[in-house]
Amino acid sequence: MLKQRLPTFLAALWWGSLTTLGFIVVPLLFASLPSPAIAGATAAKLFTAQTWLSMACAIILLLFTRSKSPDEQAAIAPTALLFIAGGLLLALLAEFAVAPRIVARENLKLWHSLGSGMYVLQWLCAGVTLWKLSPAQQR
Repeated sequence: MLKQRLPTFLAALWWGSLTTLGFIVVPLLFASLPSPAIAGATAAKLFTAQTWLSMACAIILLLFTRSKSPDEQAAIAPTALLFIAGGLLLALLAEFAVAPRIVARENLKLWHSLGSGMYVLQWLCAGVTLWKLSPAQQR
């Protein structure tokens, strides 16, 4: 029973954490902290933690697709695979290709816009994954 519900739980954790951090916590940091520099530094640390959580959720979801058990494979909707892999790739690119350029303040407007767009796309991938794995979709 747990193995059948774990993919949905992981997708909910992934999507919910992206939603909370990107749309609630970070805007509150910029509204509440004394300077944008302090808020930005704090947000960067939180986004790094989010990347690790995203990677863990996506990798475990992908491991479920490699399982030999038909019950575990059925718990992952086949069309969700594309969105899981896409979300994982976006998280990795944002953390290791875009974030270092933002921290270095290299063409900040471009890299911040690109990073924000990638974050929203990752959020959409996690949301579609959650939708595809929800019990109503599996009937």
